[in-house]
Amino acid sequence: MAAGMTKTQLVRHMAEKLETNNKTAATFLETLAETAIKETKKNGVFVIPGLGRLVKSNRKARMGRNPQTGEPIKIAAKTVVKFRVAKAVKDVIAPKK
Repeated sequence: MAAGMTKTQLVRHMAEKLETNNKTAATFLETLAETAIKETKKNGVFVIPGLGRLVKSNRKARMGRNPQTGEPIKIAAKTVVKFRVAKAVKDVIAPKK
């Protein structure tokens, strides 16, 4: 499996593109992450224009199975976060054939 960009590589790339220093680019990235977390927790959704959206979603309680023993177990309801990729991004990365 191919490795993605590390945080350091991403910060350097952003700093080069924006013609600024690494510290400013790192601060921007951290601020974006903090804002996304805060807004998703508060409003249930955070949109990153041109990329996608973070969405808070509730999962219902359900019955599952223990994979080792096969016995039924109850899985509690919980809140999860999903990332939904924007259609424009999907079309560029994985165009329909």
